[in-house]
Amino acid sequence: MKVSLEYGLEMMEAELPDDADVFVPGETVPDPPFLDDPVAATRRSLRNPIGMDPLQRMAHRGDKVTIVFPDRVKGGEQATSHRKVAIPLAIEELERAGVARKDILLICSNGLHRKNAPHELASLLGEPLFSEFWASGQIINHDSEDPDHLVDLGTTATGDQVLMNRYVYESDVSVLIGHTLGNPYGGYSGGYKHCSTGLTHWRTIAAHHVPAVMHRPDFVPVSGSSLMRRKMDEIAMHMEDRMGKRFFCCDAVLDTSARQIEINSGYGAEMQPLSWVTDDKRTYVPWAKRKYDVIVFGMPRAFHYGDGMGTNPVMMMQAISAQVIRHLRIMSERCVFIVASACDGFFNDVIWPYMHEVYGLLQAECNTLPDIHHHGERIATDPAYVAKYREAGAFHPFHPFSMMACGHLTEMHTSATYIVGAKAPGYARGMGLKTRATVEEALEDARQKYVGDHPSILVLPRTFRTAAVHLCMKDEPVHQ
Repeated sequence: MKVSLEYGLEMMEAELPDDADVFVPGETVPDPPFLDDPVAATRRSLRNPIGMDPLQRMAHRGDKVTIVFPDRVKGGEQATSHRKVAIPLAIEELERAGVARKDILLICSNGLHRKNAPHELASLLGEPLFSEFWASGQIINHDSEDPDHLVDLGTTATGDQVLMNRYVYESDVSVLIGHTLGNPYGGYSGGYKHCSTGLTHWRTIAAHHVPAVMHRPDFVPVSGSSLMRRKMDEIAMHMEDRMGKRFFCCDAVLDTSARQIEINSGYGAEMQPLSWVTDDKRTYVPWAKRKYDVIVFGMPRAFHYGDGMGTNPVMMMQAISAQVIRHLRIMSERCVFIVASACDGFFNDVIWPYMHEVYGLLQAECNTLPDIHHHGERIATDPAYVAKYREAGAFHPFHPFSMMACGHLTEMHTSATYIVGAKAPGYARGMGLKTRATVEEALEDARQKYVGDHPSILVLPRTFRTAAVHLCMKDEPVHQ
């Protein structure tokens, strides 16, 4: 069979055996139906929250309110996207309670991600809302390095340091607009993951985005009960405890096209598990009839974290390992990955200005990716890199260390990973990956060395431009 794989700015054609299986999220197994009227459903949810009072009774005239929304990494930007629907409706409910619009601050919960530019915030929020609140200085990005607007909440019961956004901490009411969407880090986005990663400091995120947590057996395959997830939930609940108030969450369960399947609002500890019940039906897909010896997919140049995600060797490793986390349940013990990537040396120094230094350290002194972790403190606190995060649209300098902690999972759980079509293949080899010119050459090499003459093959032709699922065996109960 002929397949077309994502590949840089183009597509790569490959010839694979006719008995290879193909899976496309939302098509091979349809998603649950999306809401016909997300506006009405969101309004109902806001007015009938789970485990706490509605905003109209929580808020009062004169209250200061923060509305926190995720950055552009996820959630869609269509006219009826969750952010564009839920934020105006939340403001409507707050106004009914007597809150003045001037007392509402919109915060993009970018965490260690790069700060979203004004035109990107406009795409997320819609032009009318953006224009009104931006003009009055009522839209900001979270800044995890702003000493004047962070508050130290001490440590959780298990010893994790928690520093959080002061605007949120000091507000009378804080609304979290989130997305319940399958995520390799802790099962799902949204809920308590939203605030524990999006509104905190790198030292807080270093409590869980590190090898000691990500290399545990409970992290792979993806699970909502891993230590990472427990830590994120504990951090969020610690924030609530120290603030003396609960976050008011409004989460949308999303389909492959970022359309709302269900809306749940209210207290995170009660709302989050209910959202997961619905999203399990879309995300944990019991489909595979056999375990796969070879998994084939490709990478566009730009996806998820930004332009260069599919060519920057460190970011490539994270993206590959995310597929390990999602799909280990359907991988054979000898499984090999074959990945199309242009891998042309484009690191994108604007948003990842430290990557050349980090890559050089990997080559000079590291036997495995986790060996780089002892450089985390120095690079995360480098004044020049921190300034680029704060002022020049870069990711925070601790971010690559969480990427490499994840990236090592490829070595831990595959027999080999091939990068095919690399234009600068030495970068891939420098990450411990094998390189071949074509998918066909890589498959032949894998047959000779790892998987034998008749391997079972799975093709994931649209891995990164669609919202992925967590594939399971057909007879395996759907679970987190």
